[in-house]
Amino acid sequence: MSEKVLISACLLGIKCRYDGDTRGPIPLPESLCPIPVCPEQLGGLPTPRPRAYFEGGDGREVLKGRARVVNVKGEDVTWAFVRGAKEVLGLCRLLGLKKAILKDKSPSCGVKRVWIGNELSSGMGVLSALLLEEGMEVISSEDFLK
Repeated sequence: MSEKVLISACLLGIKCRYDGDTRGPIPLPESLCPIPVCPEQLGGLPTPRPRAYFEGGDGREVLKGRARVVNVKGEDVTWAFVRGAKEVLGLCRLLGLKKAILKDKSPSCGVKRVWIGNELSSGMGVLSALLLEEGMEVISSEDFLK
């Protein structure tokens, strides 16, 4: 029986990144049944969209209300990142998902590194932080591909 795993849609070759591009498809073992999601699209943002980054902390701090997500136009898009993360969490609960493979460096999906201002820093995206709070196993795409 295949294990259902949440996966960043861009890793499967779906053109949903901020720039309208993809980061895949990555090789997956046949034992996995990937469930693709793009939390930024589920949060209501279009593709393509202006690149976004954190101000004041990472996704954990966003969930606590102490940081925000802004795009390169200076617009606060925190609402979309939080909304998208909550939509994905609802899907995980509905499908009984316990594991996620997410694209690092993303303000939604980053697991180990994200952009805070102009610096690539240790930290995690909004979705990764929310899923970890819920007790899910969250794996960085970079670690998965090793």
